[in-house]
Amino acid sequence: MPKAYWIAHAEVSDPEVYEKYKAANAAPFAEYGARFIVRGGQQEVREGQAKSRTVVIEFPSLEAAQACFDSGAYQAAKAIRDPIAVADLVIVEGYDDA
Repeated sequence: MPKAYWIAHAEVSDPEVYEKYKAANAAPFAEYGARFIVRGGQQEVREGQAKSRTVVIEFPSLEAAQACFDSGAYQAAKAIRDPIAVADLVIVEGYDDA
């Protein structure tokens, strides 16, 4: 079964509140087996446009990635983030050549 990923791009207007969002999302991410691959490191846009923060989170399956997003615990965390960030998020199934 292929893994799945959340790929997010965000502009954060209040880093202090964003830290509260990060603390609140820790429990649902642990519950659904999430693992950070990229978490806001340095980036260089080579084509098109992107927001200033990029995050890539790996999940064990597409179902786990979707269930995490839909969970009450993640939605509560997202409610903390929504007023202070503009984000794009894609949930995508990984490539499995096996």
